[in-house]
Amino acid sequence: LLSDLVDLAKDLDEEEERAVKEGLSEDELAIFDLLQKDNLNPDDTAKVRLVSKELLEKLKGKLVPGWRDFEPLRAGVKITISDVLFPRLPETVYTERECEYKGMEIYNFVYEHFHDARSFVGV
Repeated sequence: LLSDLVDLAKDLDEEEERAVKEGLSEDELAIFDLLQKDNLNPDDTAKVRLVSKELLEKLKGKLVPGWRDFEPLRAGVKITISDVLFPRLPETVYTERECEYKGMEIYNFVYEHFHDARSFVGV
């Protein structure tokens, strides 16, 4: 059990280090990881990093207390995700279908992890 806790702490430290290295908060890093693809060049990676930051910034205003309980609020979160991903991800690398899939993954992540905007790390 103690070794599991030590491993967990080490993993957290590695994730924190990675977040700092990428210039992202832990939440932004989670979104960045969901958006990553194997064939990204450095410019595309930089664009994905910016999309991760922009997306979480735009979502903060949508994640009001109880947002998960009302379909119009959930729809607003989904629309915000699509409105950021489709025009901002590098279109030479991300197909429309991939944007839709990545959007669903991000929505599911946000739904599971953020009850409201106060759930964001650093807020």
